[in-house]
Amino acid sequence: MIDVKRWFRVQDLAWIIFVVILIVTGPETNYQALILLSLIGAFQIIEPRLKIFASQRGQVVSVALKMIFSYLLVGWSHSIDSYYASIFLIPVVSAATTFELGAVILVTLIAILAYFSFLLPVFIVNYDLLPPDQVNVMSLRSAFFAIVAFLVYDQAKAKRDEMKRTQEAAASLAESRASLRRSERLAALGQLTAGLAHELRNPLGTIKASAEMLNKNLAKGRPEVVAEMTGYIEAEVNRMNGLIASFLDFARPLQIHPANGDLASVIDDVITQQADLAKSHEVSLKKRLEGGPLEFPFDAGLMKIALSNLVQNAIQASAAGQQVEIRAVARDQNVIVFVSDYGEGIQSQHLESIFNPFFTTKSQGVGLGLPIVSKIVDEHQGRLQVFSERGKGTTFEITLPRA
Repeated sequence: MIDVKRWFRVQDLAWIIFVVILIVTGPETNYQALILLSLIGAFQIIEPRLKIFASQRGQVVSVALKMIFSYLLVGWSHSIDSYYASIFLIPVVSAATTFELGAVILVTLIAILAYFSFLLPVFIVNYDLLPPDQVNVMSLRSAFFAIVAFLVYDQAKAKRDEMKRTQEAAASLAESRASLRRSERLAALGQLTAGLAHELRNPLGTIKASAEMLNKNLAKGRPEVVAEMTGYIEAEVNRMNGLIASFLDFARPLQIHPANGDLASVIDDVITQQADLAKSHEVSLKKRLEGGPLEFPFDAGLMKIALSNLVQNAIQASAAGQQVEIRAVARDQNVIVFVSDYGEGIQSQHLESIFNPFFTTKSQGVGLGLPIVSKIVDEHQGRLQVFSERGKGTTFEITLPRA
């Protein structure tokens, strides 16, 4: 699809109208002057699209070319009597919007000297041929060159200063947010360590008791007791491995690798991945995409983990015969994903705690799934929200910026 805004701007139409009016209404019949008028308009339209003029050196070249075009136009249209003397304002204004005050003064002086240089032939041939008050008129026009240059420079400088302050404020805000995230991660890590220590006590106690039982004479000669105790040990060791793996998944820094991708394909993969779990709970999975393409830069692997956790939680919270819906919406500069179930919902007193490490209401839960989802969304500069009503279900909302 062609980006019309990129290739055609309102300013372009204004320049076209400006040049057409000058050509149609102007009394000038010199074809060289008319060609130069068209060339100046075309240059103003083409210049913003050429990278060569984006640098500081390119801007100097641009202003120089405009100065040359202006000088030739005035020279080919009766010089001091030219109707187009004000065309020198184009390089003057261009310089005022781009350069610092010293360079603006220099360009303005060059424009004034270039304009007055057309008096030289008159002085050389016959000074008496100079119309009365011609120097005064030219001086007045030159004064307007300087006035316009100063006013435009003043406004442009104010805009640049405002933009600089905005950028500094944005940088300061980004730094504050990064500091806040570091503090939150340190606090979460401390809470995570305490929770892990608490969770590991139970399986370690079971392993210790089972080992002590195996060492007793009572267990000797009774293979069924030995098998039971070793089963306990194996189960608790596996549980500890799972806890440590989950701990490492949460504690280690995420290596996010965003790349242009389609979120719709990630949602399809998640639905395929969770199909067996949904079938075992007799729950159906539904996908709904709205608002156009869902293509933007994101880490597909991490986003699949986040959505899988949410869908898995939604399935486990649903009763047989219910439905889990994954809805994705392209809205303005964001992509929003909703994962909804129609189960019992989350108790209001738990809503503030569900993203805390090791908080869970499941008998076999570890309590790290939602904190990991929150961390992934945070690394994508997104926002994670939860809405729940007892008896009606729960919806998790992920807002991801396209940029």
